[in-house]
Amino acid sequence: MIHLRRSLGLSLALALAACDFAPSYQVPYAPAPAAYKESGNWVVGKPDDGNGTSEWWREFGDQTLDTLEEQVTEANQNLKIAVAQYDQARALSREARSAYYPSITANAGATRARYSQSTANVSSVNQYNDFTMGADLSYEIDVWGRVRNTVEANEDQEQATQDDLAGVALSLHAELADDYFALRGDDTSQDILDKTVEADQKALDLTQQRYKGGVSAEVDVDQAETQLENARTQATDMHLQRAQLEHAIAILVGKAPADFALAVAPLTTKAPLLNAGIPSTLMQRRPDIAAAERRVAAANAEIGVARAAWFPTFNLMAMAGVDSASASKLISAPSLFWSLGASATMPLFEGGLIDAMNDVARAAYNQQVANYRQTVLVAYGEVEDNLASIHHLDMENKTQAAATAAAERSLMQANILYKGGDATYLDVVVSQNNALQAELATATLEVRRLTASAELIKALGGSWKKD
Repeated sequence: MIHLRRSLGLSLALALAACDFAPSYQVPYAPAPAAYKESGNWVVGKPDDGNGTSEWWREFGDQTLDTLEEQVTEANQNLKIAVAQYDQARALSREARSAYYPSITANAGATRARYSQSTANVSSVNQYNDFTMGADLSYEIDVWGRVRNTVEANEDQEQATQDDLAGVALSLHAELADDYFALRGDDTSQDILDKTVEADQKALDLTQQRYKGGVSAEVDVDQAETQLENARTQATDMHLQRAQLEHAIAILVGKAPADFALAVAPLTTKAPLLNAGIPSTLMQRRPDIAAAERRVAAANAEIGVARAAWFPTFNLMAMAGVDSASASKLISAPSLFWSLGASATMPLFEGGLIDAMNDVARAAYNQQVANYRQTVLVAYGEVEDNLASIHHLDMENKTQAAATAAAERSLMQANILYKGGDATYLDVVVSQNNALQAELATATLEVRRLTASAELIKALGGSWKKD
Protein backbone atom coordinates (compact mmCIF):
# COMPACT_ATOMS: atom_id res chain seq x y z
CA MET A 1 0.00 0.00 0.00
CA ILE A 2 2.84 2.34 0.88
CA HIS A 3 4.57 1.57 -2.43
CA LEU A 4 1.30 2.25 -4.29
CA ARG A 5 0.94 5.63 -2.63
CA ARG A 6 4.52 6.53 -3.46
CA SER A 7 4.04 5.50 -7.07
CA LEU A 8 0.86 7.52 -7.36
CA GLY A 9 2.56 10.52 -5.76
CA LEU A 10 5.52 10.27 -8.11
CA SER A 11 3.25 9.91 -11.14
CA LEU A 12 1.24 12.93 -10.08
CA ALA A 13 4.40 14.98 -9.58
CA LEU A 14 5.73 14.04 -13.00
CA ALA A 15 2.38 14.81 -14.65
CA LEU A 16 2.26 18.23 -13.01
CA ALA A 17 5.84 18.96 -13.98
CA ALA A 18 5.00 18.19 -17.58
CA CYS A 19 2.17 20.76 -17.72
CA ASP A 20 2.68 23.46 -20.33
CA PHE A 21 -0.02 25.98 -21.19
CA ALA A 22 1.71 27.43 -24.25
CA PRO A 23 -0.07 26.52 -27.51
CA SER A 24 1.68 23.95 -29.68
CA TYR A 25 3.92 26.12 -31.87
CA GLN A 26 3.94 26.01 -35.65
CA VAL A 27 5.56 28.50 -38.01
CA PRO A 28 2.74 30.69 -39.37
CA TYR A 29 1.72 30.05 -42.92
CA ALA A 30 2.98 32.56 -45.47
CA PRO A 31 2.37 32.08 -49.22
CA ALA A 32 5.45 31.37 -51.33
CA PRO A 33 5.15 31.61 -55.14
CA ALA A 34 6.55 28.78 -57.24
CA ALA A 35 8.74 31.20 -59.21
CA TYR A 36 9.57 34.87 -59.29
CA LYS A 37 7.47 36.86 -61.71
CA GLU A 38 10.37 39.00 -62.92
CA SER A 39 13.02 36.29 -63.17
CA GLY A 40 12.47 35.71 -66.89
CA ASN A 41 14.43 32.75 -68.22
CA TRP A 42 17.11 32.79 -65.55
CA VAL A 43 18.29 29.47 -64.21
CA VAL A 44 17.58 28.32 -60.68
CA GLY A 45 20.16 29.56 -58.19
CA LYS A 46 22.08 27.65 -55.57
CA PRO A 47 21.44 29.44 -52.28
CA ASP A 48 24.12 29.37 -49.63
CA ASP A 49 23.25 28.62 -46.01
CA GLY A 50 23.13 32.42 -45.72
CA ASN A 51 22.66 34.37 -42.57
CA GLY A 52 23.72 37.70 -44.03
CA THR A 53 27.44 37.05 -43.41
CA SER A 54 28.54 36.08 -46.93
CA GLU A 55 31.14 38.47 -48.37
CA TRP A 56 29.01 38.90 -51.46
CA TRP A 57 30.57 42.25 -52.40
CA ARG A 58 33.75 40.47 -53.56
CA GLU A 59 31.81 39.29 -56.62
CA PHE A 60 32.05 42.85 -57.99
CA GLY A 61 35.82 42.51 -58.24
CA ASP A 62 36.67 45.95 -56.79
CA GLN A 63 39.55 45.94 -54.28
CA THR A 64 38.71 49.38 -52.91
CA LEU A 65 35.14 48.28 -52.26
CA ASP A 66 36.40 45.12 -50.53
CA THR A 67 38.62 47.17 -48.22
CA LEU A 68 35.81 49.56 -47.31
CA GLU A 69 33.41 46.68 -46.63
CA GLU A 70 35.93 45.15 -44.23
CA GLN A 71 36.09 48.46 -42.37
CA VAL A 72 32.30 48.45 -42.02
CA THR A 73 32.51 45.07 -40.32
CA GLU A 74 35.23 46.27 -37.96
CA ALA A 75 34.24 49.84 -37.11
CA ASN A 76 30.65 50.74 -37.99
CA GLN A 77 28.93 52.11 -34.90
CA ASN A 78 25.42 50.95 -35.86
CA LEU A 79 26.81 47.45 -36.17
CA LYS A 80 28.38 47.78 -32.72
CA ILE A 81 24.96 48.84 -31.37
CA ALA A 82 23.41 45.69 -32.87
CA VAL A 83 26.19 43.56 -31.33
CA ALA A 84 25.52 45.12 -27.92
CA GLN A 85 21.78 44.45 -28.30
CA TYR A 86 22.54 40.80 -29.08
CA ASP A 87 24.83 40.56 -26.05
CA GLN A 88 22.02 42.00 -23.94
CA ALA A 89 19.56 39.43 -25.29
CA ARG A 90 21.99 36.62 -24.47
CA ALA A 91 22.35 37.94 -20.93
CA LEU A 92 18.56 38.09 -20.54
CA SER A 93 18.35 34.44 -21.62
CA ARG A 94 20.88 33.48 -18.96
CA GLU A 95 18.93 35.52 -16.43
CA ALA A 96 15.73 33.64 -17.28
CA ARG A 97 17.47 30.24 -17.13
CA SER A 98 18.64 30.99 -13.58
CA ALA A 99 15.05 30.30 -12.44
CA TYR A 100 15.66 26.61 -13.16
CA TYR A 101 17.86 26.49 -10.04
CA PRO A 102 17.19 27.22 -6.37
CA SER A 103 18.13 30.56 -4.93
CA ILE A 104 20.47 30.31 -1.91
CA THR A 105 21.26 33.36 0.18
CA ALA A 106 23.83 33.50 2.97
CA ASN A 107 23.38 35.82 5.91
CA ALA A 108 25.20 36.75 9.07
CA GLY A 109 24.55 39.25 11.83
CA ALA A 110 25.68 40.49 15.20
CA THR A 111 23.29 42.42 17.44
CA ARG A 112 23.49 43.95 20.91
CA ALA A 113 20.08 45.00 22.26
CA ARG A 114 18.47 46.29 25.45
CA TYR A 115 14.80 45.91 26.49
CA SER A 116 12.85 48.77 27.96
CA GLN A 117 12.34 48.31 31.71
CA SER A 118 8.94 49.98 31.43
CA THR A 119 7.39 47.41 29.10
CA ALA A 120 5.09 44.61 30.19
CA ASN A 121 6.53 41.16 30.92
CA VAL A 122 9.95 42.52 31.70
CA SER A 123 12.64 39.85 31.31
CA SER A 124 15.25 39.34 33.92
CA VAL A 125 17.79 39.81 31.17
CA ASN A 126 17.16 43.21 29.66
CA GLN A 127 20.43 43.52 27.74
CA TYR A 128 21.86 40.82 25.49
CA ASN A 129 23.97 39.87 22.45
CA ASP A 130 22.74 37.87 19.46
CA PHE A 131 25.04 36.31 16.86
CA THR A 132 23.56 34.58 13.80
CA MET A 133 24.91 32.89 10.70
CA GLY A 134 23.00 30.83 8.16
CA ALA A 135 21.55 30.39 4.71
CA ASP A 136 18.11 30.55 3.11
CA LEU A 137 16.96 28.48 0.14
CA SER A 138 13.93 29.05 -2.05
CA TYR A 139 12.85 27.23 -5.19
CA GLU A 140 9.78 27.54 -7.40
CA ILE A 141 8.43 24.20 -8.63
CA ASP A 142 7.63 24.82 -12.27
CA VAL A 143 4.34 22.90 -12.28
CA TRP A 144 2.56 24.87 -14.99
CA GLY A 145 5.50 25.69 -17.26
CA ARG A 146 5.75 29.36 -16.30
CA VAL A 147 9.52 29.20 -15.89
CA ARG A 148 10.04 27.00 -18.94
CA ASN A 149 7.98 29.29 -21.17
CA THR A 150 9.71 32.38 -19.82
CA VAL A 151 13.06 30.83 -20.67
CA GLU A 152 11.83 29.77 -24.10
CA ALA A 153 10.50 33.26 -24.83
CA ASN A 154 13.85 34.79 -23.89
CA GLU A 155 15.79 32.28 -25.96
CA ASP A 156 13.55 32.96 -28.96
CA GLN A 157 14.13 36.69 -28.48
CA GLU A 158 17.86 36.03 -28.32
CA GLN A 159 17.74 34.20 -31.65
CA ALA A 160 15.65 37.02 -33.14
CA THR A 161 18.23 39.57 -31.98
CA GLN A 162 20.99 37.48 -33.54
CA ASP A 163 19.06 37.60 -36.82
CA ASP A 164 18.61 41.35 -36.33
CA LEU A 165 22.38 41.64 -36.09
CA ALA A 166 22.79 39.75 -39.36
CA GLY A 167 20.15 42.00 -40.95
CA VAL A 168 21.88 45.19 -39.80
CA ALA A 169 25.20 43.93 -41.16
CA LEU A 170 23.60 43.04 -44.49
CA SER A 171 21.91 46.44 -44.79
CA LEU A 172 25.06 48.37 -43.89
CA HIS A 173 27.20 46.48 -46.39
CA ALA A 174 24.59 47.05 -49.10
CA GLU A 175 24.34 50.75 -48.20
CA LEU A 176 28.11 51.11 -48.50
CA ALA A 177 28.08 49.40 -51.89
CA ASP A 178 25.30 51.71 -53.11
CA ASP A 179 27.16 54.82 -51.92
CA TYR A 180 30.45 53.61 -53.38
CA PHE A 181 28.93 52.92 -56.79
CA ALA A 182 27.23 56.33 -56.75
CA LEU A 183 30.53 58.03 -55.84
CA ARG A 184 32.39 56.29 -58.64
CA GLY A 185 29.55 57.22 -60.97
CA ASP A 186 30.01 60.84 -59.91
CA ASP A 187 33.73 60.53 -60.65
CA THR A 188 32.88 59.36 -64.17
CA SER A 189 30.32 62.14 -64.60
CA GLN A 190 32.81 64.67 -63.23
CA ASP A 191 35.33 63.62 -65.86
CA ILE A 192 32.69 64.05 -68.57
CA LEU A 193 31.73 67.49 -67.27
CA ASP A 194 35.34 68.62 -66.91
CA LYS A 195 36.02 67.65 -70.51
CA THR A 196 32.81 69.38 -71.54
CA VAL A 197 33.88 72.59 -69.77
CA GLU A 198 37.24 72.41 -71.52
CA ALA A 199 35.57 71.87 -74.91
CA ASP A 200 33.03 74.64 -74.29
CA GLN A 201 35.84 77.05 -73.40
CA LYS A 202 37.54 76.29 -76.68
CA ALA A 203 34.23 76.71 -78.50
CA LEU A 204 33.70 80.09 -76.83
CA ASP A 205 37.21 81.22 -77.81
CA LEU A 206 36.61 80.13 -81.40
CA THR A 207 33.23 81.85 -81.54
CA GLN A 208 34.69 85.09 -80.19
CA GLN A 209 37.38 85.00 -82.90
CA ARG A 210 34.76 84.37 -85.55
CA TYR A 211 32.68 87.24 -84.18
CA LYS A 212 35.69 89.60 -84.28
CA GLY A 213 36.34 88.47 -87.84
CA GLY A 214 32.76 89.20 -88.80
CA VAL A 215 31.94 85.56 -89.51
CA SER A 216 29.64 84.90 -86.50
CA ALA A 217 26.90 86.96 -84.92
CA GLU A 218 27.09 88.29 -81.37
CA VAL A 219 24.26 85.94 -80.38
CA ASP A 220 26.59 83.01 -81.10
CA VAL A 221 29.04 84.35 -78.53
CA ASP A 222 26.27 84.66 -75.95
CA GLN A 223 25.08 81.12 -76.65
CA ALA A 224 28.62 79.75 -76.37
CA GLU A 225 29.16 81.56 -73.07
CA THR A 226 25.81 80.29 -71.74
CA GLN A 227 26.77 76.75 -72.70
CA LEU A 228 30.12 77.08 -70.90
CA GLU A 229 28.64 78.48 -67.67
CA ASN A 230 25.91 75.84 -67.58
CA ALA A 231 28.58 73.14 -67.85
CA ARG A 232 30.58 74.77 -65.06
CA THR A 233 27.48 74.85 -62.84
CA GLN A 234 26.86 71.14 -63.41
CA ALA A 235 30.51 70.37 -62.70
CA THR A 236 30.38 72.28 -59.39
CA ASP A 237 27.18 70.51 -58.35
CA MET A 238 28.79 67.17 -59.13
CA HIS A 239 31.63 68.07 -56.74
CA LEU A 240 28.99 68.68 -54.05
CA GLN A 241 27.30 65.32 -54.65
CA ARG A 242 30.62 63.50 -54.49
CA ALA A 243 31.62 65.24 -51.25
CA GLN A 244 28.36 64.24 -49.58
CA LEU A 245 28.76 60.61 -50.70
CA GLU A 246 32.33 60.56 -49.41
CA HIS A 247 31.11 61.85 -46.04
CA ALA A 248 28.42 59.15 -45.93
CA ILE A 249 31.00 56.44 -46.67
CA ALA A 250 33.28 57.81 -43.94
CA ILE A 251 30.50 57.44 -41.36
CA LEU A 252 29.73 53.91 -42.53
CA VAL A 253 33.35 52.84 -42.00
CA GLY A 254 33.44 54.48 -38.57
CA LYS A 255 35.57 57.54 -39.39
CA ALA A 256 35.06 61.28 -39.13
CA PRO A 257 34.51 62.79 -42.62
CA ALA A 258 37.43 65.17 -42.02
CA ASP A 259 39.77 62.17 -41.62
CA PHE A 260 38.60 60.24 -44.67
CA ALA A 261 39.16 60.63 -48.40
CA LEU A 262 38.77 58.47 -51.48
CA ALA A 263 40.95 59.18 -54.49
CA VAL A 264 39.08 60.06 -57.66
CA ALA A 265 38.69 57.12 -60.02
CA PRO A 266 36.20 56.43 -62.83
CA LEU A 267 33.55 53.74 -62.51
CA THR A 268 34.98 50.53 -63.91
CA THR A 269 33.16 47.97 -61.73
CA LYS A 270 30.90 45.55 -63.58
CA ALA A 271 27.80 43.91 -62.15
CA PRO A 272 28.11 40.14 -61.63
CA LEU A 273 25.70 37.73 -63.20
CA LEU A 274 23.09 36.86 -60.60
CA ASN A 275 20.23 34.45 -60.24
CA ALA A 276 17.53 34.65 -57.65
CA GLY A 277 17.06 31.00 -56.79
CA ILE A 278 13.61 29.65 -56.05
CA PRO A 279 11.23 31.66 -53.83
CA SER A 280 10.94 28.98 -51.15
CA THR A 281 14.62 29.47 -50.23
CA LEU A 282 14.09 33.16 -49.50
CA MET A 283 12.53 32.49 -46.09
CA GLN A 284 15.61 30.44 -45.19
CA ARG A 285 18.06 33.19 -46.13
CA ARG A 286 16.54 36.52 -45.12
CA PRO A 287 17.60 37.46 -41.57
CA ASP A 288 14.60 39.77 -41.12
CA ILE A 289 12.22 36.89 -41.91
CA ALA A 290 14.07 34.63 -39.48
CA ALA A 291 13.90 37.32 -36.79
CA ALA A 292 10.17 37.85 -37.34
CA GLU A 293 9.52 34.09 -37.06
CA ARG A 294 11.48 33.83 -33.80
CA ARG A 295 9.42 36.68 -32.34
CA VAL A 296 6.26 34.75 -33.20
CA ALA A 297 7.67 31.78 -31.27
CA ALA A 298 8.51 34.04 -28.33
CA ALA A 299 4.99 35.48 -28.30
CA ASN A 300 3.60 31.94 -28.37
CA ALA A 301 5.64 31.06 -25.27
CA GLU A 302 4.44 34.23 -23.53
CA ILE A 303 0.86 32.95 -23.90
CA GLY A 304 1.89 29.97 -21.76
CA VAL A 305 3.35 32.32 -19.15
CA ALA A 306 0.12 34.33 -19.03
CA ARG A 307 -2.09 31.23 -18.74
CA ALA A 308 0.01 29.85 -15.88
CA ALA A 309 -0.90 32.92 -13.81
CA TRP A 310 -4.37 31.40 -13.27
CA PHE A 311 -2.91 28.52 -11.24
CA PRO A 312 -1.17 28.28 -7.87
CA THR A 313 2.54 28.88 -7.50
CA PHE A 314 4.39 26.25 -5.45
CA ASN A 315 7.61 27.05 -3.61
CA LEU A 316 10.02 25.04 -1.48
CA MET A 317 11.73 26.91 1.33
CA ALA A 318 14.54 25.90 3.65
CA MET A 319 16.59 27.72 6.25
CA ALA A 320 19.51 26.59 8.36
CA GLY A 321 22.14 28.24 10.52
CA VAL A 322 23.40 28.93 14.01
CA ASP A 323 22.22 31.45 16.59
CA SER A 324 23.88 32.17 19.92
CA ALA A 325 24.15 34.91 22.51
CA SER A 326 27.88 34.28 22.65
CA ALA A 327 30.23 34.40 19.70
CA SER A 328 32.38 31.67 21.26
CA LYS A 329 29.42 29.26 21.28
CA LEU A 330 28.12 30.17 17.80
CA ILE A 331 29.67 27.19 16.02
CA SER A 332 28.27 24.46 18.20
CA ALA A 333 25.50 21.88 18.01
CA PRO A 334 23.17 23.57 20.51
CA SER A 335 23.23 26.75 18.44
CA LEU A 336 22.00 24.99 15.30
CA PHE A 337 18.57 25.79 13.89
CA TRP A 338 16.79 24.81 10.68
CA SER A 339 13.42 24.79 8.98
CA LEU A 340 11.99 23.18 5.87
CA GLY A 341 8.63 23.82 4.28
CA ALA A 342 6.54 24.46 1.22
CA SER A 343 4.04 27.13 0.26
CA ALA A 344 1.40 27.64 -2.38
CA THR A 345 -0.19 30.89 -3.51
CA MET A 346 -3.12 31.23 -5.85
CA PRO A 347 -4.93 34.30 -7.14
CA LEU A 348 -8.53 34.58 -5.93
CA PHE A 349 -9.43 38.08 -7.02
CA GLU A 350 -7.28 40.29 -9.24
CA GLY A 351 -9.82 42.73 -10.62
CA GLY A 352 -9.46 41.34 -14.14
CA LEU A 353 -5.64 41.55 -14.13
CA ILE A 354 -4.98 37.99 -15.29
CA ASP A 355 -7.67 38.20 -17.95
CA ALA A 356 -5.99 41.33 -19.23
CA MET A 357 -2.56 39.65 -19.16
CA ASN A 358 -3.88 36.79 -21.30
CA ASP A 359 -5.54 39.19 -23.74
CA VAL A 360 -2.27 41.12 -24.04
CA ALA A 361 -0.32 37.92 -24.73
CA ARG A 362 -2.79 36.74 -27.37
CA ALA A 363 -2.87 40.16 -29.07
CA ALA A 364 0.95 40.29 -29.04
CA TYR A 365 1.04 36.87 -30.71
CA ASN A 366 -1.41 37.96 -33.42
CA GLN A 367 0.66 41.08 -33.98
CA GLN A 368 3.85 39.07 -34.46
CA VAL A 369 2.11 36.67 -36.85
CA ALA A 370 0.93 39.59 -38.98
CA ASN A 371 4.39 41.15 -38.81
CA TYR A 372 5.96 37.88 -39.96
CA ARG A 373 3.63 37.57 -42.93
CA GLN A 374 4.13 41.22 -43.86
CA THR A 375 7.91 40.76 -43.67
CA VAL A 376 7.67 37.81 -46.04
CA LEU A 377 5.51 39.78 -48.50
CA VAL A 378 7.88 42.75 -48.41
CA ALA A 379 10.84 40.41 -48.98
CA TYR A 380 9.26 38.91 -52.10
CA GLY A 381 8.40 42.41 -53.29
CA GLU A 382 11.98 43.61 -52.89
CA VAL A 383 13.31 40.66 -54.86
CA GLU A 384 10.77 41.23 -57.64
CA ASP A 385 11.57 44.96 -57.73
CA ASN A 386 15.28 44.40 -58.16
CA LEU A 387 14.84 41.56 -60.63
CA ALA A 388 12.70 43.90 -62.70
CA SER A 389 15.27 46.68 -62.31
CA ILE A 390 18.14 44.52 -63.53
CA HIS A 391 16.10 43.18 -66.45
CA HIS A 392 14.86 46.57 -67.66
CA LEU A 393 18.11 48.40 -66.96
CA ASP A 394 19.94 45.88 -69.14
CA MET A 395 17.53 46.75 -71.93
CA GLU A 396 17.94 50.47 -71.26
CA ASN A 397 21.71 50.08 -71.40
CA LYS A 398 21.51 48.88 -75.01
CA THR A 399 19.23 51.67 -76.15
CA GLN A 400 21.22 54.27 -74.20
CA ALA A 401 24.45 53.13 -75.86
CA ALA A 402 22.81 53.65 -79.25
CA ALA A 403 21.49 57.07 -78.20
CA THR A 404 24.92 58.18 -76.96
CA ALA A 405 26.59 57.11 -80.20
CA ALA A 406 23.95 58.97 -82.26
CA ALA A 407 24.34 62.13 -80.11
CA GLU A 408 28.11 62.11 -80.61
CA ARG A 409 27.70 61.77 -84.39
CA SER A 410 25.15 64.59 -84.38
CA LEU A 411 27.55 66.87 -82.47
CA MET A 412 30.36 66.10 -84.87
CA GLN A 413 28.17 66.95 -87.86
CA ALA A 414 26.88 70.15 -86.22
CA ASN A 415 30.44 71.39 -85.60
CA ILE A 416 31.44 70.65 -89.19
CA LEU A 417 28.38 72.43 -90.57
CA TYR A 418 28.86 75.42 -88.26
CA LYS A 419 32.49 75.86 -89.24
CA GLY A 420 31.44 75.68 -92.88
CA GLY A 421 28.76 78.28 -92.35
CA ASP A 422 25.93 75.86 -93.09
CA ALA A 423 24.43 75.84 -89.53
CA THR A 424 23.84 78.27 -86.70
CA TYR A 425 25.55 78.01 -83.35
CA LEU A 426 22.19 77.15 -81.85
CA ASP A 427 22.39 73.87 -83.76
CA VAL A 428 25.76 73.23 -82.15
CA VAL A 429 24.41 74.08 -78.70
CA VAL A 430 21.50 71.68 -79.08
CA SER A 431 23.82 68.90 -80.25
CA GLN A 432 26.24 69.58 -77.38
CA ASN A 433 23.46 69.39 -74.82
CA ASN A 434 22.16 66.16 -76.29
CA ALA A 435 25.62 64.59 -76.31
CA LEU A 436 26.37 65.69 -72.74
CA GLN A 437 23.08 64.43 -71.35
CA ALA A 438 23.51 61.13 -73.20
CA GLU A 439 26.96 60.58 -71.68
CA LEU A 440 25.77 61.50 -68.21
CA ALA A 441 22.75 59.23 -68.62
CA THR A 442 25.07 56.36 -69.58
CA ALA A 443 27.11 56.86 -66.41
CA THR A 444 23.97 57.11 -64.25
CA LEU A 445 22.52 54.00 -65.86
CA GLU A 446 25.63 51.99 -65.00
CA VAL A 447 25.39 53.11 -61.38
CA ARG A 448 21.74 52.06 -61.29
CA ARG A 449 22.62 48.63 -62.68
CA LEU A 450 25.29 48.09 -60.02
CA THR A 451 23.01 49.36 -57.27
CA ALA A 452 20.19 47.07 -58.44
CA SER A 453 22.60 44.12 -58.30
CA ALA A 454 23.69 44.98 -54.76
CA GLU A 455 20.09 45.50 -53.67
CA LEU A 456 19.06 42.18 -55.22
CA ILE A 457 21.76 40.38 -53.26
CA LYS A 458 20.54 42.15 -50.13
CA ALA A 459 16.93 41.21 -50.91
CA LEU A 460 18.01 37.58 -51.34
CA GLY A 461 19.54 37.55 -47.87
CA GLY A 462 23.14 38.28 -48.82
CA SER A 463 24.16 34.69 -49.52
CA TRP A 464 24.04 33.07 -52.92
CA LYS A 465 26.23 31.08 -55.28
CA LYS A 466 26.74 31.48 -58.99
CA ASP A 467 26.23 28.52 -61.25
